[in-house]
Amino acid sequence: MLLTFVVTTLVMIMIPGPDAALIMRSSLAHGRMAGLLTMFGGLLGLSVHAAAAAIGLSALLVASPTAFTVVRGLGICYLLWLGVHALLSSRGRAAETAVAAPGGPPLAHVRRGLLSNLLNPKVLLLFVTWLPQFLPSHGDTLSSALLLSGIIAVLYALWFSLYNLIVDRVGALLRTPRVRARVERVTGVLLVGFALRLAVQ
Repeated sequence: MLLTFVVTTLVMIMIPGPDAALIMRSSLAHGRMAGLLTMFGGLLGLSVHAAAAAIGLSALLVASPTAFTVVRGLGICYLLWLGVHALLSSRGRAAETAVAAPGGPPLAHVRRGLLSNLLNPKVLLLFVTWLPQFLPSHGDTLSSALLLSGIIAVLYALWFSLYNLIVDRVGALLRTPRVRARVERVTGVLLVGFALRLAVQ
């Protein structure tokens, strides 16, 4: 049962989404540490979702159509903003040098990852619909929920640390001005696409 949870959750984490797009963009534009900070922000977002699910707030949020719609709307707007920003940034990449540029204060990267994860309704549903299927029908469900949430966080950190390392290793090729402009453009299109898909689901 636990092995099924671990393998399936890892596959779900590995499916490309907003987190992967943001981490790749941060790593290519500002270096491996920026990618790690963005990943750390996403990890904080997961922790908030896990804590909210453990005490029942997530279930209440999902049960309230109005509250869920607000979170969903905020997530859509944030992804659209990130996507448009990436598309606009791609216009000036061709004139830059082929090195990672400073990305502002470290907290800016953490904030992007945090908000992207925190405002993602799919992550909310992961903790409300997927995780409970592996909880015991009786006994100490809180401890089990915290354990499974911890496993999700560890899998998230391991996968995206490896992902960030791979992106950084091939960064010498991807950071050429022309390629970086294309990466920014593709990232922007993906983020806008994620927002539109979320809007119609």
